[in-house]
Amino acid sequence: MPDPRFLHRLSDIPAADWDGLHDGSNPFVRHAFLAGLEQHGCLRPEWGWRPRHFTLWDGDALVAAIPGYLKDNSHGEFVFDHAWANAYARHGLDYFPKWLGAVPYSPVTGPRLLARDDVDRAALAEILRAEVQRIGWSSAHVNFHRAEEDATFGADWMLREDIQFQWHNPGEWRDFGDFLAAMDHKHRKNIRQERAKLARSGVTYRIVHGDDASEDDLLAMHGFYLQTFAEYGNAPALTLPFLRHLAAAMPRQLVIFLAHSDGVPVAGALCLRGADTLYGRYWGGATLPGLHFETCYYQGIEYCLREGLTRFEPGAQGEHKLARGFLPTAVRSRHWVAEPAFAEALADWCASERADVARYAQALAEHSPFKSADPA
Repeated sequence: MPDPRFLHRLSDIPAADWDGLHDGSNPFVRHAFLAGLEQHGCLRPEWGWRPRHFTLWDGDALVAAIPGYLKDNSHGEFVFDHAWANAYARHGLDYFPKWLGAVPYSPVTGPRLLARDDVDRAALAEILRAEVQRIGWSSAHVNFHRAEEDATFGADWMLREDIQFQWHNPGEWRDFGDFLAAMDHKHRKNIRQERAKLARSGVTYRIVHGDDASEDDLLAMHGFYLQTFAEYGNAPALTLPFLRHLAAAMPRQLVIFLAHSDGVPVAGALCLRGADTLYGRYWGGATLPGLHFETCYYQGIEYCLREGLTRFEPGAQGEHKLARGFLPTAVRSRHWVAEPAFAEALADWCASERADVARYAQALAEHSPFKSADPA
């Protein structure tokens, strides 16, 4: 049986060993991304993030892992369980700390059960559950796992589902004109008008990858990021050194869309690029009509079409994305709760939630902007 260990620093594992457990298609589980968060001040215990990466070993060989954290709150997770924590508190029980398998601040679906083969992958969830129970933590959670990992979780891991809005090229769109041609007249006209109005204002765009980005480019993007968080009254987690680290360590995965007016940056969107998917992460900018939609959505769609990427995931939430070609897509998470009475009640709660989400997805599908149903 593999030897389980919780590690407090990803830097304790050589990058080649960690990255040998996945196919490299998803940038968020790369050693460079996860270790960079730890090394450049993005994860702090006072924010509720303490690295506890769950690993399985055969002697000195790493055979499987889940990026993981011991959480003292539920901030920055995007799978909301505040009601669960409150219910625990009302019954005099401690919900925190809990263990979370996820990518911090990133509601992005991707591999979570990392292993060299199916045997070791299958062992991960069961051994993790046993270790969490042995230590005495309230629960274990794995957020935004891939659907094909479902079979690896036992029946005692409750399934939750939610909706995100994602763009998918069905295969026949070669350029933005093809994309618009698939839409009904109303939505096609609205997008053309939005883009034309912004273009008349003189705003232009530069797209820079990490190895093209100057220090001024990184400063501008980080400034827009700080601006957005300040406007919403939230604490920004990503530091400028981390952004510099991404540019150096993941030069072709980091993609920044910078809007300029009269030669001055007025908005930016920070994205990461996977093998077939563009992931929109952060944006900030001036309050110009149409600037947000162009910077966060239309420039990214054009980039995907030009680069041959088939998917664009612009982030969590936002029904306004539907009218711009981003269709409802199910995302998933798994949850194991140690307290039997709570586990039984929450299983019913999760089933009811999944039914509500299914009805919501059906209602959204009836408002598709495309001429036919989901073009995918």
